[in-house]
Amino acid sequence: MTPDAIPSGCPCGSGDSLADCCGRYHDGAAAPCALSLMRSRYSAYVLGNVDYLQATSLPAQQAKLDMESIRAWSLQSTWLGLEVEHSELLGGQPEHARVTFVARWHDADGEHSHRERSAFVQSGGRWYFIDPTVGLQAGRNDPCPCASGQKFKKCCAAYL
Repeated sequence: MTPDAIPSGCPCGSGDSLADCCGRYHDGAAAPCALSLMRSRYSAYVLGNVDYLQATSLPAQQAKLDMESIRAWSLQSTWLGLEVEHSELLGGQPEHARVTFVARWHDADGEHSHRERSAFVQSGGRWYFIDPTVGLQAGRNDPCPCASGQKFKKCCAAYL
């Protein structure tokens, strides 16, 4: 997206300016909760900030992301809005959360909407998106890919 096309309000629909909302997370501040991270990821899609999308995915998944597909989807779509349906903090050590939302966009094939219940985990003081399109490749008794030191079955697998 060109600088003159950047919306004055935050693309996530919060009503705040981009600088006061998702922009600060795009600039490196840690999102304080999974909901803020999810909203900032939607804004990153709108703005074509695919490096942020990669950086806020679970580190064990980052190298496995199809960045060209993510970039194409981001840049070839006109993003029409985000509706957050539900956000829940699930607890655990490390902290886990889920956010249910609907994202709408238009592309060469028409208008679309996608409803998702996303999983998130907090690690090292930062929240990360657990991408369901990228397998975690961990057995139930293997160490959890989020680096919590716990077995996968007692950590992230319990929240997916």
